[in-house]
Amino acid sequence: MDPQKLTAYPSLATVEQLIVHEKRGNCIPVYVELPADLVTPCMAYLRIAKDSKYSFLLESVVGGESVARYSFIGADPIKVIKTGPGEEITGDPMVALQKELALHQYVKIPEIPTFTGGAIGYVSYDCIQHFEPKTKCELEDPLGIPEAVFMLVDTLLVYDHIFQTVKVVSHVFCPKNTATGQLSFIYDTAVAKARRLAKTLLSSATPEPLQPPITLGVEGVSNVGKEGYEGFVTQLKKHIVAGDIIQAVPSQRLARPTALHPFNAYRHLRQVNPSPYMFYLDCGGHQIVGASPETLCKVEKNIVYNHAIAGTIKRGKSPEEDEKLGAILLSSEKDRAEHIMLVDLARNDVNRVCQPKTVKVDNLMKLEKFSHVIHLTSQVSGKLRENKTRFDAFRSIFPAGTVSGAPKIKAIEIISSLEKQRRGVYAGAVGRFDFADDGWIPASPFAL
Repeated sequence: MDPQKLTAYPSLATVEQLIVHEKRGNCIPVYVELPADLVTPCMAYLRIAKDSKYSFLLESVVGGESVARYSFIGADPIKVIKTGPGEEITGDPMVALQKELALHQYVKIPEIPTFTGGAIGYVSYDCIQHFEPKTKCELEDPLGIPEAVFMLVDTLLVYDHIFQTVKVVSHVFCPKNTATGQLSFIYDTAVAKARRLAKTLLSSATPEPLQPPITLGVEGVSNVGKEGYEGFVTQLKKHIVAGDIIQAVPSQRLARPTALHPFNAYRHLRQVNPSPYMFYLDCGGHQIVGASPETLCKVEKNIVYNHAIAGTIKRGKSPEEDEKLGAILLSSEKDRAEHIMLVDLARNDVNRVCQPKTVKVDNLMKLEKFSHVIHLTSQVSGKLRENKTRFDAFRSIFPAGTVSGAPKIKAIEIISSLEKQRRGVYAGAVGRFDFADDGWIPASPFAL
């Protein structure tokens, strides 16, 4: 198959009609399509990311049992936004991200009803100090990684598991004051980028990660130890009794040296813990591997969604046992109390940026089955106020109540005073902000 002969969609005439004549916007996806029946998402990632410093793979398994329709794979971003101490940008990472994405007035096309490009990356837990200044305090930083990293990507692979195809997408982007006569050149450039990436994908060789021998038996080491962690719990219980908070989630960092390549860690993780949100991000100096069941914040057509998860029990060995265990979970006074606290917290977070009359609990304490466990889940939604954006929604909901506590701000203040270290990516968020006015941020990755 010759990538140079692949037909590009939509046509130049269609793009010209949408941008020049109908003035719908200045950013339109264009793509070429390939069969994917002989290529897996992991193979595709390894082929296109082999010479790249920055890259990503986003996958999903719905309910821990069924593969979701799309996987997204990209490398060689057009720009990388890093924020934090020692970086060019400091403070609130949403400010820089919003400024960058505001340049794009995205035009959706029916051929690709999903994500085609934008910013993919992470926001560390410690960014809460920029969203809620009251939580700011001096903490030790043992990891020394940026507070946030986002890859701005305009060319990527959209892997369609239903039709077993890959759309290789790029974008026609006409910044302000672009001359009408330049549109043809910009279109041809975008199509050429898509065809070059298609050529790389069609390579017959799949480079495997360099994997040296692995030494087994190395123990993980806690940054606080058993006694220190139990001390956190003891102090937090005192704060609960005193009425300062109603719940809190302390943490400890477990570290273990390994020669295991980060992408091989991801390959193992996606087999043993298939999840709604699975991700591998190569951020240059560090890699992030994760599998999460939880949607921290989704904004779609100006509707904000938050997915609250609290209450867990193991899966059974049969559907009948699953049903019995689910009934036990539903009747657990402790799990129901914890869950209701987090639903109330979610309602408060969503209400801060949404029209109050539109905020509702779409479903409450629903049993959801995942690969190894059954969770109690609820969904809260609301319509954004006219003066609020998806970035405001993210700020309001971040971080998840399941990794902080309630009331959230007070819990974070107390936790920081006990832990005395930055958490880094743990308890932060990984996800995407689209060129379109949508964003989808799962929660709680772990870092390598």
